[in-house]
This record gives sequence, C-alpha cells and structure tokens, in this order.
Amino acid sequence: MSIVWAILLFGFLIFIHELGHFILAKITKVKVLKFSLGFGPRVIGKQLGETEYMISAIPLGGYVKMLGEEAEDEVANSDNERSYKNQSIGKRVSIVFAGPVFNLLTAVVIFFFVFLMGIPTLLSVVGEVMPNSPAEKANLLKGDKIIEINSTPVNKWTDMSTLIYGSPAKPLTMKIQRNSETVTISITPEKKTMKDVFGEEKEIGLIGVKPSGETFILRENLPNALKSAVSRTLEISVLTVEGIIKIIQRIVPADTIGGPVLIFQLAEKQASAGVLNFFTFAAVISINLGILNLLPIPVLDGGHILFLGIEAVRKKPLSERAIIMAQRIGIALIITLMAFAMYNDIIRLVSGKSLP
Repeated sequence: MSIVWAILLFGFLIFIHELGHFILAKITKVKVLKFSLGFGPRVIGKQLGETEYMISAIPLGGYVKMLGEEAEDEVANSDNERSYKNQSIGKRVSIVFAGPVFNLLTAVVIFFFVFLMGIPTLLSVVGEVMPNSPAEKANLLKGDKIIEINSTPVNKWTDMSTLIYGSPAKPLTMKIQRNSETVTISITPEKKTMKDVFGEEKEIGLIGVKPSGETFILRENLPNALKSAVSRTLEISVLTVEGIIKIIQRIVPADTIGGPVLIFQLAEKQASAGVLNFFTFAAVISINLGILNLLPIPVLDGGHILFLGIEAVRKKPLSERAIIMAQRIGIALIITLMAFAMYNDIIRLVSGKSLP
C-alpha cells in the first residue's frame, strides 16, 4: 500500500508541476509537442491535436517538450512565432517558473480546504505539572485552563507554548479558568537550552507542564482559511530553504536526507492516520518539490532560469556547448544526490531506524 499511496502522491504532484509549464506555454502560444509523466520509453499515450500526452517508463519526474526547446530542434518557418527559443526572455522565464509556482499554489489550495474542514487542536488545559517546576511553585494545577497570558487571549496549546517559549526568565501574568472561577497567577518560565528542528541550540522558556490531551476541532471561515493557508505555505517554504542551507552548512546531518523509499513509507504512515494527515503531507511534499526545482542546478527549473538570467545580462544565449556541459554536470549531481538518498533509505531499513 505504501507504493500505491506514494505513486498516487508523486503522480499528482508531478502532473501539477508539468501542468504549470503546459498552461503557461499555451498562454504564451508556444507549441507543446509532448506532455509526459515519467521519463524514458513511452508506456501509453495518445495524440490530441498538436500534443502527445503520455505516461513513460521511469516514474521519477515528468516533462513538457516544447517546439524549439532544444538547440538542435528544427523549426519550420510557419512555426517560428510558436517556437520556445524565439520567445522573449520574460515569456520563457514565466513558462519555467510556472511549474514550481503551481506546486506552491497546490499547497495553498490543500491547506485552504484542510483549515475549512477543521483540524483537531489541543486545548490549553494542563494535564500534568512537573515536580519542583515553575508551574508547581506558582500553584498551577492539573485541569487548569490557561485563557490569557500577559493580556493576550489563549485557547490553543500552541498559542500558550509559543508565548512561554519566547519568555525565558521573564515574569508572565496568567489568567486561569479553574472550575467555575477565574484565577490570576504570576509565573516566570525557567530558561532552558533546547535544540530546534534543525538541531541548533536555542534558549527558550519552560514552566513544566504537559497538555491534558483535550482537543477541539478548529474550523476557519473562508477569509481566515485562505489567510492561514497562504501563511502556512510561506512558513514551510522558508523552513525548506533554511533546511537546504543548513544541510549545505553541515548543521543538519546529511543522513536526514531521504529518497523515494522514505517518502513511500511516510505516505503510507500519513494515509493510515487519516485523510487530513495525508493531504497535509501532500501539501508539504508539493512545497518541497516546488522549492527544490528552483535550485540553480542545470536540468532543474532553477538552472533554466539561471541560464535565462545570464542570457539577459549577456544579451545573447550561452553557447550550445556550455549549456550541454552544464547540464551534464547537473545530471551527475542529481544522480549523486539520488544515490545518496537511496543509500540513506537502505540504511534506515537495515538498521530499523524509526521514521521522522
């Protein structure tokens, strides 16, 4: 089942990515010769109008083949205006950029419907108070619901924890709902050094409490759902970029890089946890696909945009030889990264290391 879920997920996200290129090519009146999911030999396909739509043998991506995209492509005089290479740099950039943009927009759409449907959310209700903690010293009790911190209303556990994490060794005034009465207490979070998602040490505030596990379904209205969807997509995009940078800086260990096997396992894990989990996972993968494709590596969309930027500065395109050499280097780099990711996957399987 992990393979089925992963194929469905990959196929959908690759389709969306290539659809972005395809639609912008059509808008700019560039002739599209092929629309393929996968690479290599054609498995099935059908010619509709001027475009051949097909599924190819190697399911590791896809492509949109446009007239005049390659230097060796022969273009009839009647098709000159519809050739990719005869378009302005702005139009070509828009076609290339559309793939990653469609992946990001897909994430926004998924998150929009997730927020509309509602997300199980932890209430700010105390479930356990740690011995000798700031919470115990301030007489915070099991079952207390924190409703306000420093005059800021609180309902979700994440809202509460964010305010506490950001206030190490700073006094906080909390308003507590205890049974039928409201109690106000003063509490100073203890300063602790913890590791963040990237493994870097940061100082945060802790008061020594655990959640009760009580939840409610948080549903957003249309405007708030859209705002939250855009915000969540931007937040994950920034984290993705930071993660890539920190892997390059060796702050994040390289063995955290995963390949198809890891994604297959995670897809099955999220699918078994429910529809919302699976679609949230799909949105995160879509963002990662969009961001990774913008890396300035030849053969990726970012590499094509880099070449077009150089062409804009030079007022002429790079030589065919230079482009071919750069693409060979890019392909070698991608294959090396994929091989390394697969190696990590195999090591996880053999060692039995738990999934993220």
